[in-house]
Amino acid sequence: MSFTATFVQSGKAVDYTPTTAVAAGAVVVQGNLVGVTKEPIPANTLGGLAVEGVFDFPKAAGAGSGIAAGTQVYWDATDSVATASANNGATPPVAYPSLGKTVQACADGDATVRVRLHQ
Repeated sequence: MSFTATFVQSGKAVDYTPTTAVAAGAVVVQGNLVGVTKEPIPANTLGGLAVEGVFDFPKAAGAGSGIAAGTQVYWDATDSVATASANNGATPPVAYPSLGKTVQACADGDATVRVRLHQ
């Protein structure tokens, strides 16, 4: 038996229909798929999530919160920040979904980190 694939879209964005309105710039997590809305999406309306591209994400500030360029980062949905930690550190740990890698270093005092999304 032979199966074929049918091209649907480029994959830079994927379809998303939220049950409640979503603002532009919202980070949306669906299982291990993380995307960012580039424009507002009204409730129950088909929109798109960018799953490719470079975005500035919020990060924690303070001593020890700087992140080097090329570091794998994750999305902590509880605190709504990008982090270099793969999980919450609890026992048992709760894993954070992967965002991608940083494309430039950020310092402890920086409020954001620049990340190239990848899934």
